Amino acid sequence: MQESEHTVQHSLSQLCAVMVKHETPDRWPALLQLLNQSTKSSNPHDRQVGLLLLNKVMESNPEPFKPHYCQLLQLFSTVLQDHNNPTALYYCILTLTAITAYTGTEEMNLMRSIIPSLIVALKHLIKADQDQASEAMEVFNELMESEVSIIVPHVTDMVHFCLEVGSDTTLSDSLRVKALSCIAFLIKLKSKTVLKQKLLNPILQAIFPVLVAAPPPGEHDPEDEEDDSGDGSDNDNPKHCAAQVIIDTMALHMPPEKLFQQLMPLAQACLTSENPYQRKGGLMCLAVLAEGCADHIRTKMLSSMLQTVCQSLSDSNQVVRSAGLFALGQFSEHLQPEVSKYCSDLMPLLLGYLSSCNQAKVGHVTKAFYALENFMENLGADIEPYLPTLMETMLSALNNTENLKIKELAVSAIGAIANAAKELLVPYFPPVIESLKGFLTTTTEEMRSLQTQSLDTLSVLARTIGNDVFSPLAAECVRLGLNLTDTIDDPDLRRYHVYSSLRFSVENAYIDEKEDACDALGELYTILNSIVEASYLCVKLTSLHLNFMPPLALLKLLDVVIPCFLETVRTEQERQVVMAVLETMNSVIKSCKEEVFKNPSRLKEISHVIRDAVCQGGGVDEADDEDQQAEYDAMLLEFAGEGIPLLASSVPAEQFAPFLNDLLPLIMSKAKSSCTVADRSFSVGTIGEILQALGCVSGGRGLAGRLSNRLLPVLVAGTKDSDAEVRNNSVFGLGCLAQAAGPIVVTLAWHLAWMDGWMDGSFSQITPCPLSQVFPALVARLPLKEDMEENKTVFSCMAMLYTNSPALVQYKYNLHLIL
Repeated sequence: MQESEHTVQHSLSQLCAVMVKHETPDRWPALLQLLNQSTKSSNPHDRQVGLLLLNKVMESNPEPFKPHYCQLLQLFSTVLQDHNNPTALYYCILTLTAITAYTGTEEMNLMRSIIPSLIVALKHLIKADQDQASEAMEVFNELMESEVSIIVPHVTDMVHFCLEVGSDTTLSDSLRVKALSCIAFLIKLKSKTVLKQKLLNPILQAIFPVLVAAPPPGEHDPEDEEDDSGDGSDNDNPKHCAAQVIIDTMALHMPPEKLFQQLMPLAQACLTSENPYQRKGGLMCLAVLAEGCADHIRTKMLSSMLQTVCQSLSDSNQVVRSAGLFALGQFSEHLQPEVSKYCSDLMPLLLGYLSSCNQAKVGHVTKAFYALENFMENLGADIEPYLPTLMETMLSALNNTENLKIKELAVSAIGAIANAAKELLVPYFPPVIESLKGFLTTTTEEMRSLQTQSLDTLSVLARTIGNDVFSPLAAECVRLGLNLTDTIDDPDLRRYHVYSSLRFSVENAYIDEKEDACDALGELYTILNSIVEASYLCVKLTSLHLNFMPPLALLKLLDVVIPCFLETVRTEQERQVVMAVLETMNSVIKSCKEEVFKNPSRLKEISHVIRDAVCQGGGVDEADDEDQQAEYDAMLLEFAGEGIPLLASSVPAEQFAPFLNDLLPLIMSKAKSSCTVADRSFSVGTIGEILQALGCVSGGRGLAGRLSNRLLPVLVAGTKDSDAEVRNNSVFGLGCLAQAAGPIVVTLAWHLAWMDGWMDGSFSQITPCPLSQVFPALVARLPLKEDMEENKTVFSCMAMLYTNSPALVQYKYNLHLIL
């Protein structure tokens, strides 16, 4: 077919597609007749034209053709055998992709039977046209997303086909990436099917050579290029897909024990290899495991993995050092708080590394900043010894470096330093703020990314540096931000939450400064309605103290924001997005409390969304509830569960009781000994936090008392758990139960923890709690070395004991320990 002829046919097909949008096929019988004749013609060219026309009209308006779907699927089954006509195969597969989302149970068996022919057809299309084949392979994603059960009987064949394509270095990168991405999507949706059909090892054996492959002679991997900007824009390649898509997806959706058993021998072999790209591949593998397998790594192998990563930072080859930095950044981001305990080892290493970096290699410097930033942010006051060196490095980058990317990295790092250092940063505040103000007054396009980062860091400083220091600058900073939104049409700049952080700062400002800042806030509201991106700002504004925000404005904001949260949690497929929304919703409820529930339907809606998220977080696949669920589910569970105590603390207990009765069985079911440590810890910890919340609301003590018979056995069993964190959370829960329910359970709770044989229901031997023994043991373990927020509980416990048993506290041995 000549190119010009094909172009005309393509245009005519698109014209028909436009007409079909306005005219249903049953009212255009000539179109149906043409499609029927051409697609079944004995002439290969006519079949191509017919399938091209069919593809365009189906992509344009597939739903009116539903009565013809079964007939179309029979046609596709025939066309897919036409291996000598790749153009016909191409349009056939595109049309199949277009109708997949609209098919129902009637067509499912036909679609299922087509899959083997589809795989063979794709093999032939790859030989003829790799670009068309890459586009056609989207059919797998569409099938999995719309009705994954169609794929399940053919999973093994599909995986082997995709591995064959993804491993073939003679094929284009885009085609190989599409094939590898299909495998990742399948793992995400059907990880247990992949495990059951023993496909994990074949997948790993196939992708590790891709992961560790050296680039062609004289070339570098995109992330190792000397002029790499570090923005990841060139990472759409098979190597990146093998590590940061497939292995990352495995970590998020597979049980760590099963994954590590087969993956770690391969990774260890890479890490000890003489080949630098093998070592790099091993480090990339460790890096992408950090998020999905966080609990497993933290509890079982953090020290050894950190040692491996730290050794890589002194490797003779820069690509290995760069991968080590990326891994350390991932560890610092996802393995908190345990990784912070290695501060004295890691901070000097990172600071020394950053000071010796060749700043011309921006991509390499980016990874160094990434590692440093993630590690610093969680240090708190432990950052103090390193602060002079850190700020000297950052201020030097701001003042002495021409490269805008390096400046942006330094500005971002200052935000991380501020999160940890807070008021300790005050001596360095003047030069930092002058630099940021300078960046925010420039309107040139190349400054845009630096300005966005400056606004972000400015918002962190507003929250952390202290009101006395920042208040005089609040109004000026708001106006700087508003000037940018007036002069530059950039949604990233307009949506930034610096404004809300500056609401925080003006609360205690002097009257004239507060008036200026409020005027600026008024200006902000005038642009709010026209900016979609300002939804994030709305969320931040709800975090303000209620006496600062007009009540009607707050309620209007909540009526916009809360339904958006709920709809996203209900419908969003990406769990990371769901977790982020749940976290934000929790912060809004925590700040606004009863204001959130002025709308009478809100408590029910939020409770049901949390219930569904808890179920999703502990969901099972194919009735195989014996398999340990992936740790990614545990993360979702944690974010969902954090909202339950917040609800309990925001409304009267009797109002929340029906919803709590609905949620408790789900929470308690995760305390079983067969559940993961993360689940058991979540269960008893959440119960404790709920009871703590009930103790502070109207009717809470009565509700806690009524729940005590259900909760007490769960908490007492937790005190005997094999895991220290579960035991700790259980004891905390028992204390909260005793405090919330009062005399009803205080004696019983202690004795269920101390006596053997309580499981048989015989409580005839109950005697008063041996506080004379327990209290000295408690005091002897003070002060707390970790979890300093628990000091509040400890001191309130002492105060209660002093009120009720002053002699016990005043006893000279105990008093000496307390003092």
